Amino acid sequence: MSHKRSGLLPGLIVGLLSALVSAAVLGAAVLFQTRLPAAVIGFGNGHPLSLASSLVVALIVALAMGAVRPRSILLIPTAALYAGGAMAAGQIVGSSIMIGSTLRTPPAERGPADLSDVTLDNFTAGLPYAPSLYRDPLSVSWAAWLYIAVAALAALFLLTLRVVRVRRAQRAQAAEAEAESPEPEYRAPFEPAQAPTPKPTTDLFTPRNPTKD
Repeated sequence: MSHKRSGLLPGLIVGLLSALVSAAVLGAAVLFQTRLPAAVIGFGNGHPLSLASSLVVALIVALAMGAVRPRSILLIPTAALYAGGAMAAGQIVGSSIMIGSTLRTPPAERGPADLSDVTLDNFTAGLPYAPSLYRDPLSVSWAAWLYIAVAALAALFLLTLRVVRVRRAQRAQAAEAEAESPEPEYRAPFEPAQAPTPKPTTDLFTPRNPTKD
């Protein structure tokens, strides 16, 4: 029955697709962030904007996985892995294209990033340099790891709420269905399923075989 499905397999598939979409969107945001006003980019050293991106990634992953009405608890840590991985992948992809475009473009011709910069050559040229931030000491790379942790924890929290609500609702439905179902009639051992047909009672003074007129 449908109410007994855990939603594990659909949740894994939908979560993976949503993580890939989130990584692509985040990569585009990293690449085209230079087109934003300087006041927005520089506000709080860029931390509020990056934290907001982490929450958006977590929200996309959690909503997508929650849409399949999941019951499996295994999906909760999986959502955290998907959101954290999408955050890291988006940062690396966007930074790789940005670095590759900078390396392959003369300084006099450099400008804000556009769609023409999204090429495989730029990605492969900048890929060796993009993950360097994660390999730096924690005193330097703490911000990048913080964004990943925020995305993972937010997705874990949101999907936990969804799984708890689904399991609670399905338990309530099961209890309601059990309460509405009629209780089986008790029958003693060796008692026939159908009661015997009662014989009509006769008067003591009535003859057994009365003569017809």
